Amino acid sequence: MAIRRQRRAFPLVPFLVSLLAVAAYGRLISDGMPATPSSSVLASPLSSAVLRLNSSSPATAAAEECEQTYGFLPCTTTVFGNMFLVLTYGFLMFKAATFLSAGSELLLEIMGPGLVGGLLLPILGALPDALLVLVSGLSGTKETAQSQVLIGMGLLAGSTVFLLTLLWGTCVVVGKCDVGENGVAIDSTDTKGFSLTGSGITTDVQTSYAARIMAISVIPFVIAQFPKMLKTHHGERLAILLALIASFSLVLGYCLYQVFQPWVQKRKLAYAKHKHVISGILQHAQKQALGRLLNDDGSPNENVIRKLFHKIDNDDSRNLSRAELHALIIGINFEEIDFDKNDAVDKIMDDFDTSGNDTVEEDEFVAGMKIWLHEAKQKVEASGAYSNKFVNDYHARTREDHDQLVDRSDEAVESVENPGWCIAKAVGYLLLGATICAAFADPLVDAVHNFSNATHIPSFFVSFIGLPLATNSSEAVSAIIFASRKKQRTCSLTFSEVYGGVTMNNTLCLGVFLALIYFRELTWDFSSEVLVILLVCVIMGLFTSFRTSFPLWTCLVAYLLYPLTLAVVYVLDFVFGWS
Repeated sequence: MAIRRQRRAFPLVPFLVSLLAVAAYGRLISDGMPATPSSSVLASPLSSAVLRLNSSSPATAAAEECEQTYGFLPCTTTVFGNMFLVLTYGFLMFKAATFLSAGSELLLEIMGPGLVGGLLLPILGALPDALLVLVSGLSGTKETAQSQVLIGMGLLAGSTVFLLTLLWGTCVVVGKCDVGENGVAIDSTDTKGFSLTGSGITTDVQTSYAARIMAISVIPFVIAQFPKMLKTHHGERLAILLALIASFSLVLGYCLYQVFQPWVQKRKLAYAKHKHVISGILQHAQKQALGRLLNDDGSPNENVIRKLFHKIDNDDSRNLSRAELHALIIGINFEEIDFDKNDAVDKIMDDFDTSGNDTVEEDEFVAGMKIWLHEAKQKVEASGAYSNKFVNDYHARTREDHDQLVDRSDEAVESVENPGWCIAKAVGYLLLGATICAAFADPLVDAVHNFSNATHIPSFFVSFIGLPLATNSSEAVSAIIFASRKKQRTCSLTFSEVYGGVTMNNTLCLGVFLALIYFRELTWDFSSEVLVILLVCVIMGLFTSFRTSFPLWTCLVAYLLYPLTLAVVYVLDFVFGWS
């Protein structure tokens, strides 16, 4: 489910100003097309400043020329000129991502999750990054592509690291609430300030599942890097091909999981309800003063179980019918959850009726109860003797599991008025966003490459730091706003979106990148870059996969990983000469 944002009117003025600025700037500073500026233009202060920048290094300007993208878009060899172009094209890519997101959300409102939420939204969300990765090595000679493809790798690594460090940590800070005695954040309560242990956020269990999927998504990186790990050149192209196949297979699997996830969640919810019914029956047996269900050594107390059977067997037939089981469930007050009692009876029959005669005999009941008690012992750790508190703890635990799986929507579902117009508007947003992405991805890559040449800063670091801000800023702002609502549900959706974005980077965008490497026969020489991606994904994946509460101090871990990744790449590449 995509994070929903309040849509605003299309800001035409900044968008048109950007386009006009590019056009005007191209006439002033284009190095690729000889042009004689008019006297009025030369007389303007801005033109004089720009021309001074262009002529600041006569020897370099004479020796170097840039090539205009599409033959008419501006280019320059100066630092500030390329910085202007990077910012301008970056803003256009930001607007493209905004339009794609707005169109996706409109379609989601009209058509619901299913195929739209599962297939279309993840792909559209990754489209700007995927196009930038594609154009980074698509054009030019093989040597040019090998040089520019570092920009694509920088974007891949930068987006993943940005989402899991700076954005993740910021969402923890803005979404923090007071942490209760049970370690769970209390919704909409933030009185402990910036206490590193007393405040934090809590997500639902599905969010930890999304984190596990994200951790699994690094497999293609490992496959592609495998020959380098063995320090051999044999099988490099085969490894790239296998990683390419694995990437798109994971994309397909992830999208199908998204499509069918509602059904999965319904099954999980039904299972949680069934476990809660089991714990309720066990607790009911304790309350009837029939005795302890477990002996001191933890073994089932068979005498007490048989007493429970005879108490339920109202007609003394020595077997339990569906009606008697139904009466038992009705007699137990399950006010805290709502469930189909006939369905609960069916599930109890499935657990106990091993003979298939549609009744539960005494020995079957004893055997089934022993299985239930064994599951309860696995769920709840008991210290010392198994007392009545053990069953109460199990009942409380199953209630928590149920609550974590319930879809507790805290927002009203809006009815869509005039769906035809909404569909047309959504398609318009999607086409506009896709067109801007396709048109300005290549110029942005060229501008980053030229800026790198002008400043002598490796293009990887320029794209690592700068491009993710352009392609992910729309989602980042929305995630921060959503997390600031300080509720478990909104935090869960926010972090699920973050993990989903990383998963698409590691699968779809990497697949596009691997396709470039394979079909253009480029060299895979990105050991340090792959290492930092694995480092961040594995650390954050393990950190977030097996817990749902994150105190405020965890944001410091995320923040520190960002400069650490830059330092690792710099040391490995420029000190140890990995690349």
